Amino acid sequence: MIRKGVLVLCTGIAVCVLLLGNSIAGESKPCTTLFRESFNDAKLKDRKWYDMTRIRIVGGAVAGKGCIEYDWPDKNSKGTASSSMRYLFKPTDEIYIRFYLKLSKGWAWTLRNYHPHLTHFLTTENPKWHGPAASHLTLYIEPVNGKLRLAAQDIQNKDMPHGLTQGPLKGGYNGKFYECREVLFKDDMWHCVEAHFKLNTLDLSKDRPNRDGIVRGWFDGKLVVEYTDVILRSTDFPKMKFNHFLMAPYFGPGLLPHAQKLWIDELVVGTKRIGPLPNKKVSARKKALKE
Repeated sequence: MIRKGVLVLCTGIAVCVLLLGNSIAGESKPCTTLFRESFNDAKLKDRKWYDMTRIRIVGGAVAGKGCIEYDWPDKNSKGTASSSMRYLFKPTDEIYIRFYLKLSKGWAWTLRNYHPHLTHFLTTENPKWHGPAASHLTLYIEPVNGKLRLAAQDIQNKDMPHGLTQGPLKGGYNGKFYECREVLFKDDMWHCVEAHFKLNTLDLSKDRPNRDGIVRGWFDGKLVVEYTDVILRSTDFPKMKFNHFLMAPYFGPGLLPHAQKLWIDELVVGTKRIGPLPNKKVSARKKALKE
């Protein structure tokens, strides 16, 4: 026999345990993925991409059904099968990106220390249609002469009170390069590219930036670029945040060596490092392609 008082006590404990259990089970970890794109089909507008005119999705993806293809049919090509495209995401002062990149067999570089441009981040200090070449801050993630290059420019700040943060203007442009030492892109295989950018903090009381911005890059999971004392903004922009991704593979006029292609797949942007795909998933895809 269970006495009434004991029953009430037991019931109360059970309710508390149940509520506590529901609370723990219902807790959700903060989402660190801002957006992802596997390029399995061309319905990118349905997934909030914008500012595009043409898309070519092809097979041979590193994972999934497809990947996006950019091609230059001859050395004088001005456009490709796929156009540039943009994506707006929740503003953040720290950003990570992961994508897979494949270059066509016999890929050649411009040998002029720049191009092809590839992927970019812009900030809340510029509107959603702003071009990458002259902004308050544009970040670049691209392969140049076989090396992974991360770069930044802020040409539009030349008339701001505190001026440029990414070096002086040279021929109307400026920028700082943060790249690896060794040549990494030297075959026609899929490779995982990752980058991490964090805006430097500001000492508003002394009207100056702190040297604590971060620029990191990984190639196939290996850290190959790391700077932790970077200045990416001045006190002219205390509210600056990243909110704009632009993908625009591009060769300048007269710089294309010959006809060639590149492919991009499994793109993810977030506030924490994403990392490469599980080896099993990539290995399975490679096996399927061989068969």
